[in-house]
Amino acid sequence: MIFDLQLFAQERTEPPTPKRREEARRRGQVARTPELGTAVILLAGFGVLSAWAQGAAATLMDTAAAYLGGDVRFEPTDSAVHGLFITLVLQAAAVVAPFMIAALVAGLAAQLVQVGFLLSGEPLKPKLERINPVEGFKRMFSRRAVVNMLKAMAKIAVVGWIAYREVRRSLDMLPMLTSAALTDAAALVGGIVLRTGLNIGFALLVIAALDYMFQRLEHERSLRMTRQEVREELKQTEGDPQVRARIRRRQRELASRRMMQAVPTADVVVTNPVHLAVALKYDQATMEAPVVVAKGAGIVARRIKEVAEEHGVPVVEDVALARALYDGVELGQAIPVELYQAVADVLAFVYRMRRRRR
Repeated sequence: MIFDLQLFAQERTEPPTPKRREEARRRGQVARTPELGTAVILLAGFGVLSAWAQGAAATLMDTAAAYLGGDVRFEPTDSAVHGLFITLVLQAAAVVAPFMIAALVAGLAAQLVQVGFLLSGEPLKPKLERINPVEGFKRMFSRRAVVNMLKAMAKIAVVGWIAYREVRRSLDMLPMLTSAALTDAAALVGGIVLRTGLNIGFALLVIAALDYMFQRLEHERSLRMTRQEVREELKQTEGDPQVRARIRRRQRELASRRMMQAVPTADVVVTNPVHLAVALKYDQATMEAPVVVAKGAGIVARRIKEVAEEHGVPVVEDVALARALYDGVELGQAIPVELYQAVADVLAFVYRMRRRRR
């Protein structure tokens, strides 16, 4: 049996990269559920209603009593009608404003909690696939469509059941409304409506939480990438691996060339004696301590020693010091304090040899 490995390469099995997530966010593709906004707005509205209903009703009843009870003398002139209209509009606005503000704040909070601050015009752009009947047919029978249908049925069932339960529970109170005062009847009905609305809001909040988890899983699933896509993105962001390798090789060559050019300026090369070589330079007038100007192992070490011998730089064998310098001091750094004495002994030896030659 023959397996085509290209088929496996095209499967979306890789987690999305940060770049893919950012591109999806710019397009407006984020994990969110509109049900959360509906539930929060409903809860905020009925929460404000429970705190503001009594004051709002008193304001409206006082206005109606003032005009209908004769406390305010009203003459049906153009200016009087206009003034009455303005008064009623302002009082109605004062009554409705807390609900509108609560709904606005709740809606913004639901958006920020899910996706943060995001403005994108991409979802509004026309796309041909939206009018493609084949794609539309696929969307009708997709997993997301099935979940949306189940979610709509769940909302209808939950809202219907809560409303039925509250009405059934309040049936015994309905005959009392015929003999109760208007304010008492309004308070009774308002209490039933408030309790029903809050229960529906909490139920929708549970549905929204479940839907958000599903939307998040679907979003992560839609962002998955194939291995080929990951490789292509890596090439775009970091360049072709072969090009990067050539660049690194060229950088190493340039660094090695600069290092070899610094060997003739060194005062001594310390070796171990075969595998390691470290070139030290010390200028008492400009340096606080000797500096490593070149170091290497293997072939590089042999090349450092060859260049040093060509330019008359002394080569001293000291296994322990060579190892300590190679492992503990980076190129271009001064030697640490604990190596001062050992390096001073080597430099003193080199200076004595130079004086003898003279």
